[in-house]
Amino acid sequence: QVHLVESGGALVQPGGSLTLSCTASGFTFSRFAMSWVRQAPGKEFEWVSSIHVRNDIGIPGYTNSVKGRFTISRDNAKNTVFLQMNNLKPEDTAMYHCAAAEVYGGTHYYQGEQKDLYDYWGQGTQVTVSS
Repeated sequence: QVHLVESGGALVQPGGSLTLSCTASGFTFSRFAMSWVRQAPGKEFEWVSSIHVRNDIGIPGYTNSVKGRFTISRDNAKNTVFLQMNNLKPEDTAMYHCAAAEVYGGTHYYQGEQKDLYDYWGQGTQVTVSS
């Protein structure tokens, strides 16, 4: 049975930092690209970041609003993907989901906000940025 379990969400003040974790089980983690997708209250899903099957393949992608503040990484030995978030802003408040996408042809994988286009999806962890 496949599981993606996110953790690390919390209430944090503007300017603060958090590291989110997502631990996978039930599938071969090292064969899937991983993404973070968030959903703010009353809004649509928003793609945040994606990383290939290894840290040293390709360049991680980030949505413009988080570039320079967020860093995605993964530890395949621990079946875990991370999202380091610095200089948090109130507009970062959202439920953060991790998602897995199969890689095709060694390079291509889905990275976007459409839940149904991912192979696996986690339940999310809440991040609230407020003073």
